[in-house]
Amino acid sequence: MTITPETTAPTLVSVDQTLAVARRVAAEIAVGAVDREVRGVWPEAELRRVAESGLLGIIVPERFGGPDLPRSTAVEVLRILSEADSAVGQLLLAHFVLNAAIGGLGDTEPAPTIYRDVVAGAQLGNATVERGTRLSVDRLTTVTRRPGGGWVLDGTKYYATGTLGASWIAVAARIADTEPAHGATVFVRPTDPGVTLNLDRWSSFGQRGTASGEVVFDRVAVDDPYVIDEGPDPDPVTSPPSVLGAFDQALHAAVDIGIARAALTDGARFVTTKSRPWFEAGVDSAADEPHVVRRFGELTARLYALEALLAAGTARIDEALTEPELTRESAAAASLQVAAAKALAQEFAVEIASGVFELAGASATDRGYALDRHWRNVRVHSLHDPARWKYVHLGNHTLRGTLPPRLGVLL
Repeated sequence: MTITPETTAPTLVSVDQTLAVARRVAAEIAVGAVDREVRGVWPEAELRRVAESGLLGIIVPERFGGPDLPRSTAVEVLRILSEADSAVGQLLLAHFVLNAAIGGLGDTEPAPTIYRDVVAGAQLGNATVERGTRLSVDRLTTVTRRPGGGWVLDGTKYYATGTLGASWIAVAARIADTEPAHGATVFVRPTDPGVTLNLDRWSSFGQRGTASGEVVFDRVAVDDPYVIDEGPDPDPVTSPPSVLGAFDQALHAAVDIGIARAALTDGARFVTTKSRPWFEAGVDSAADEPHVVRRFGELTARLYALEALLAAGTARIDEALTEPELTRESAAAASLQVAAAKALAQEFAVEIASGVFELAGASATDRGYALDRHWRNVRVHSLHDPARWKYVHLGNHTLRGTLPPRLGVLL
């Protein structure tokens, strides 16, 4: 299942070059998006095309051979790819989060090895959440030190988005026999003995192409450098400031907003080329009905608002990372701005993907057009984390100036 580029990927050295490549690749993968949806085909060839383009290495630090482009560029790349095929966008979300997280390891392993592979075109995937726990952040998967050195990884993960096509999988585990319990990120390869991918167990009605199914780890041997001790759970009040959570949430918002733009574009195309006008309107085209025109204007305004909020949030992330030392205030400002974009995307993107059907008419529900994929995909992906808690943090900041908790990738 692992996709390994046969040739070394090019290094993209500027924002303009990167976005041009992203648009070109997106145009290529968009061609078969409807057919893949209808036939239930995973986008393996499309992931390979992204890997070969050099887009996967854009935020690798310069000292490891990458261009270290701004985080906002990665977010925009993911939005562009998600507009073309939201499964491809979500499959690569964890890749960029992990790229940013590995940078915090400095020059120690496994950063040099993994970054070298990423520059060459390798994709990183995640196996984080599992079923059967009280909370989604709880971990039953364990990594245990062997008496003779090294570790053994055991457990079962679900929602392992990005494992399809990955050369490395980052596994969220807990270190056995630690009190208080220490979390750990464990890097393994899909081809390692004891790693089993059951990706076809993903049965959601949306984002079906992500193959976000089950990954089983049965006594997987792991060398010391690939087990990163995270220590006890971070304290939400005293932990060091970070924009990793804001970056993660911006990428999630980019997937939703990319889907919203695709839904609006496809809906407008259908209305102008296929929909019949209502007989009372007295016009020759459904696109000339005043109520249709006005409603498309409302949906367009909502999309513009989402895109602007996301751009403002990612700009805050970039600004925070240019500071000599990241401050609590700049990290919070980025988190709050991105939280607003993510929360509103859960409302507006779903409204856009659903609203176009009211304007396109009953014929737009024909399965051959697969226009329903936009609503199904954004409805499923937007549930990644609850908007209600983002509004709580935004409200507390407005009312009392309370800075949001430092919860890693949750806010």
